[in-house]
Amino acid sequence: MGQMIEFSRPDGGKSAGWLASAGAGAPGLVLIQEWWGLAPHIKNIADRLAEAGITTLAPDLYRGRLASSADEASHLMNDLDFGDATRQDLQGAVNHLNQLGSAKVGVMGYCMGGALTIAAAVHVPQVAAAVCYYGIPPAEFADPAKIKPPFLGHFATRDDWCTPEKVQELETRMTGAGLHPQIHRYEADHAFSNVTRPDVYDAKAAQLAWDRSLAFLKQHLA
Repeated sequence: MGQMIEFSRPDGGKSAGWLASAGAGAPGLVLIQEWWGLAPHIKNIADRLAEAGITTLAPDLYRGRLASSADEASHLMNDLDFGDATRQDLQGAVNHLNQLGSAKVGVMGYCMGGALTIAAAVHVPQVAAAVCYYGIPPAEFADPAKIKPPFLGHFATRDDWCTPEKVQELETRMTGAGLHPQIHRYEADHAFSNVTRPDVYDAKAAQLAWDRSLAFLKQHLA
């Protein structure tokens, strides 16, 4: 089981996050929340990653707030300063994992966290691998053509937020820049990996995406 900790931001401020340790010398991962906040199931994913051998830190980007409805989640996400979250909270989390002894650190996120995964892959230099679940930020904030690390993306064909057209545009931008993303499309709905949402959860797709993610992270963070 992980625990809540404090870590430093580059600007000297402090952020909180859920840290699940895999032991000395393990690779690191910054796990980025959905628009609901640092919910228990995100902490559970961090714990599972630690059990798989990857020390994981999930920053609390909403500073303790959790959404109980889609309207509230949308409000919290729209109020979030994505630039500050990326360059301060996510950068600080990567720095903290480096300080703990993780020589390589990746990022992985879901929904809003997927969009911030792309942002971190563009704006945080130390990121060694990026795994994005159904989230794409505005190109003017984080151009996918400028993604630096190896990139794995999981997207849903029935997603009306991160639509198939947006996914194709993402892939085209990356391949057009000479990048080689691994993009997987699942016959599923948005948030198909969220076990707490039985209306959209797809166990088969979620397990396949999880297996692919672990294999990718172990390859690029070793």
